[in-house]
Amino acid sequence: MRMFKQFTYKIYRKPKNKHLHRLVAMRLHARLYNHCIALHKRYYRLTGRHLNQYVLMRHITKLKQRAGFEWIGELGSQSVQDVIQRIERGYALFFKETKRGNKRIRPPSFKKVRKYHSFTLKQTGWTLRVVADDIIRIDGRTHKFALSRPIEGQIKTVIIKRDAVGDFWVCFACDVGDVDRDATCCVSTIAATGNTGGMDFGLKTFLTFDDGSAIQSPEFFKQGSRLIGAANRSLARKQVGSKNHSKALKRLASVHRTVARQREDWQWKAYSPRGAARAVATKYDVVWIEDLNLTGMKALWGRKVSELAFGDFVLKLDDVLKSNGKTLSKRDRFFASSKTHFACGFVNDGLTLADREWVCPQCGETVQRDINAALMIKHGRAMLTALSVSWRGDSVRQAMPATVVDPQESPSL
Repeated sequence: MRMFKQFTYKIYRKPKNKHLHRLVAMRLHARLYNHCIALHKRYYRLTGRHLNQYVLMRHITKLKQRAGFEWIGELGSQSVQDVIQRIERGYALFFKETKRGNKRIRPPSFKKVRKYHSFTLKQTGWTLRVVADDIIRIDGRTHKFALSRPIEGQIKTVIIKRDAVGDFWVCFACDVGDVDRDATCCVSTIAATGNTGGMDFGLKTFLTFDDGSAIQSPEFFKQGSRLIGAANRSLARKQVGSKNHSKALKRLASVHRTVARQREDWQWKAYSPRGAARAVATKYDVVWIEDLNLTGMKALWGRKVSELAFGDFVLKLDDVLKSNGKTLSKRDRFFASSKTHFACGFVNDGLTLADREWVCPQCGETVQRDINAALMIKHGRAMLTALSVSWRGDSVRQAMPATVVDPQESPSL
């Protein structure tokens, strides 16, 4: 399987970075983007058809020679093509979702200059110094970046992006070659254990494992709410469009970036200094989780779900497991892991979020909600209990006892 990796490095702050500001935000790439959007809208208004991206590329090439459009020549040909391709991908998504009946996706529209944050270079327009490997030449100017780790593979694209704080980052998308995920010996640095584990995500307890261990989230957004509130109040007092307003906006973005970095760092180091994801991979060969609808959960419980960032942790865990020849499997999001008692198979339809423990009326055992859910996620027992449902006269659903499923044999739903 072909594998690609992205390596991101910070470009040091220098006076010459004002040229990057001009390329990224101050009218050049953003101006070209808005001009292409205008051409798309005008072409559709006149012909009723979509403007082909290759026709637009040829038009922009000729447009460089006209008076008033010399500024397009300051941009690299690769970055000009990428701007047009970005718009094309936006329209392709819009047409696809429109056919499916989804009216929430809108076609690409004009962007404010300050909201255009990046440009992409492919084969040309950049040069990486081989001597130090931490100097990149873009549009005739050299920029030094912090080489925090070596670049692997063959560089395919280079993205220069600017974050909300105003710092610049260079991102190298690299082709690291063919990697056989089944051949664990070639990439694994963690010994196989033969163990299978189940994890349950919750709002009160971040992660609960089937063996009873748990991880609590520090809730960094809640800890930083005082600084965030102060930065928001300071921004509200500034006049929109002033220099002080711009400075206050960057201070607010800096506080949010600090909170996000703290959360990301904690996700790697929740278990030990070696990292949470690596600790899980050291303990288990197969990890089962639920395929949760995080967007729907955000609609119900709001900021709490975003603060826990379960989706980001799953991405980190999946990367560590796969790179060591191990597996991350997901149960279906409609999997009744919390309501079904693992020991006897009874289904408690009256269970609410406030019930952290409940007594099973069938066997009389006290059920700890999160540990029971982790066991169910690990073994996949609800798959069998759903086939052996019986109905009593009082309309209470009761699942008949079923044989525990071997975790190694339980398929992903």
